[in-house]
Amino acid sequence: MRVQIVRSTRPVYVISVAAEICGLHPRTLRIYEEKGLLQPARRNRIRLYSERDIERVRLIRQLIEHHRLNLAGVRLVLEMLERLEARVGATAPGQRGQDGDVVRWLVERLLAGGGGRGR
Repeated sequence: MRVQIVRSTRPVYVISVAAEICGLHPRTLRIYEEKGLLQPARRNRIRLYSERDIERVRLIRQLIEHHRLNLAGVRLVLEMLERLEARVGATAPGQRGQDGDVVRWLVERLLAGGGGRGR
């Protein structure tokens, strides 16, 4: 049985705090947003990040640092994950399409260290 932890989507962190939590420069978070990898909430002109956004930044960093993907590769992996989540959420319990299984396998292999380029 898999336990899935649902992170809060409530935006609470300003960009400087979010960057500090992630160990990054605020400009890096802005670049991720410009590239379409992140979509923080906005109140007036202030970016606000949720726990889910922080987890997404950590996933992006893992894909870049450990799996040596560039931002285009990261975007593809994130899009596959989003499509898989949407598809799994849309199917009846106990039913999954074969293509969903393939995408899940590919993402799990990549995140487990089976993907990426050799060093």
